[in-house]
Amino acid sequence: MTDRLTPELACDIGKARGTDYFLMKDQLTEEEQDLLYTVRAFGEAEIQPVINDHWEKGTFPFELVPKLADLNIIGDWNMHDYGCRPISAVGSGLVVAELARNDTSIQTFIGVHMGLAMQSINMLGSEEQKAHYLPQMARLEKIGAFALTEPDHGSDSVSLETTAERQGDDWILNGLKRWPGNAVWCDYIIVFARDVADKQVKAFVVEKDNPGYSATKIERKLSLRCVQNADIVLSNCRVSEDARLKECRSFVDVAKVLAGTRNGVAWAAVGNATAAYDIALTYAERRVQFGKPIASNQMIQRILVEMLGDLTSMQLYVLRLGRLIDEGKMTDTMAALAKYYCTVKARDVCRKARDVLGGNGITLDFHIMRHLCDMESLVTYEGTAEIQSLIVGRHVSGHSAFV
Repeated sequence: MTDRLTPELACDIGKARGTDYFLMKDQLTEEEQDLLYTVRAFGEAEIQPVINDHWEKGTFPFELVPKLADLNIIGDWNMHDYGCRPISAVGSGLVVAELARNDTSIQTFIGVHMGLAMQSINMLGSEEQKAHYLPQMARLEKIGAFALTEPDHGSDSVSLETTAERQGDDWILNGLKRWPGNAVWCDYIIVFARDVADKQVKAFVVEKDNPGYSATKIERKLSLRCVQNADIVLSNCRVSEDARLKECRSFVDVAKVLAGTRNGVAWAAVGNATAAYDIALTYAERRVQFGKPIASNQMIQRILVEMLGDLTSMQLYVLRLGRLIDEGKMTDTMAALAKYYCTVKARDVCRKARDVLGGNGITLDFHIMRHLCDMESLVTYEGTAEIQSLIVGRHVSGHSAFV
């Protein structure tokens, strides 16, 4: 033991030791375990050495994109053609959790690209559109983004004001969007707009070099700092009818895409909580104060047990949810409950880990503050915790409390 505690000595989060207390790995198939350990090894070797510097500077590690492509992790239970890899829902969740355990910005990059942009095309596009866009996106040769939220419409995105007007074989898009990840440098962005003719929401694939599209990076963020979120201006942005996703006829269709991503956000929360518990446990064992490791104190042990209990319950949530998806039994309200519970609990686990680390907890060297700050975004995006509670509350009570 030593009183001089370096970040390298304190945190060895690549092993994630002691974080599978209920032996849930025994419930995984051989392919799912392979995905878990492949992404875990990648995160330890490639993400961890570079991510803190990028997070601090607010830059994206573009050098990781071709390496992520080599992992062959683009695809899931719903998207397994056109060059996408068929992966079970649990396998997809494990990929998300392992990426998030290393850094949520990297996980969000994949989540926006695959879970939102590619899934929009997969779920709402024609066969011709899928064949055109998805193979190149599956290889990460082209990157996607997703523009739904507006400056004045977040939780009530159903009320979006961006307009689409048909002019012959083209559509003219006008409006503002805010927060799309990847939007500063993506190749394709899925833009949702209200048809001025029938007042229904339609979806369009807009290319980055369209003269009517501009994206300005949102600065001064204190969460998901590597994610290049943007303010979008659509000014007489002309797109062809071929760029309209043919199966998006109303906001109900948009909601189908969002329901699928909530499952992923729950898994991402588990990844952050896994990292937080591992960091706190390792630190407590190696941090010596008053002549003994702080892990020998009753107060610290109770905090660690509380963290482990919450982490284990989250793992059970997402594992069961994944199996329900694979069985075709997951409902929107199940996904909402998982997203609500896991994000709120994971944020709490990260806060407790920061307490365990004391003053060291506020430095990037010990990673935990990055996870805590990023959890603030997970609690909010893809529907805030409050909105998820209203969705589930309406289902269990039979009464809507939205207004």
